[in-house]
Amino acid sequence: MFTYPDIDPVLISIGPIRIHWYGLMYLVGIIGGWWLLRRRIRIGRHAAWTEEQLLDFIVAVALGLMIGGRLGSVLFYNFDSFLRDPLMLLRVWEGGMSFHGGLLGVLAAVWWFTRRTGHRFLPLMDMIAPVVPIGLGAGRIGNFINAELWGKPTDVPWAVVYQGVPRHASQLYEFLLEGVVLFIVLYTLSRKPRPEGLISGLFALLYGTFRFAVEFVRLPDAHIGYLAWGWLTMGQLLSLPLIIVGIWLILRSRNKALT
Repeated sequence: MFTYPDIDPVLISIGPIRIHWYGLMYLVGIIGGWWLLRRRIRIGRHAAWTEEQLLDFIVAVALGLMIGGRLGSVLFYNFDSFLRDPLMLLRVWEGGMSFHGGLLGVLAAVWWFTRRTGHRFLPLMDMIAPVVPIGLGAGRIGNFINAELWGKPTDVPWAVVYQGVPRHASQLYEFLLEGVVLFIVLYTLSRKPRPEGLISGLFALLYGTFRFAVEFVRLPDAHIGYLAWGWLTMGQLLSLPLIIVGIWLILRSRNKALT
């Protein structure tokens, strides 16, 4: 066991300007994804794309991610507070981002991009899915630095002692599963042409499964608690559709051409 080092969530503070570690993690994810996709364009993996088109696409996805993540956090996890104070939606400096909301925002951004450019939806999702784990992993490191989303008390040897209580470092579990493992699987498989929808399906299935599993050792949101049976959390409920869609896309991809 080791003790949480009490990291300052603010990386740099200059007068009224404060740069938080968590915000930096979002930047790492966006820039990392753009860099890897640009590299793939340069080596011919996405031959129909130019670097200028990619930049437009990444900007659209980043906006969808940020807007959707904020909306999802408020509507999925803090809806009662939103009804009492709708302006809380705009107070982004108070924190609060949701992966599932961010995913919906990304889906909306990709759909908008297809309408604007003529690209097809699923091939775009297959293209971006392998680099999404960079942002997921970075975001979980940001959660750990912020000392949020802790796991349940435990006596396992690798527990992290936080405020005197040994706990599962559920943020780091998710970093390893959603960040490292998911990236290795998807990026390795996507190095060669695959049937349309396979990579997107694997992303949805694996992320949903990883998130559902880790929720068993992660504390539920205090103001929500468990939704049913003394164990079902909001995160698990929102992950179930991903698992179902992932399985459907994988089965569907068996009859599709390589992309």
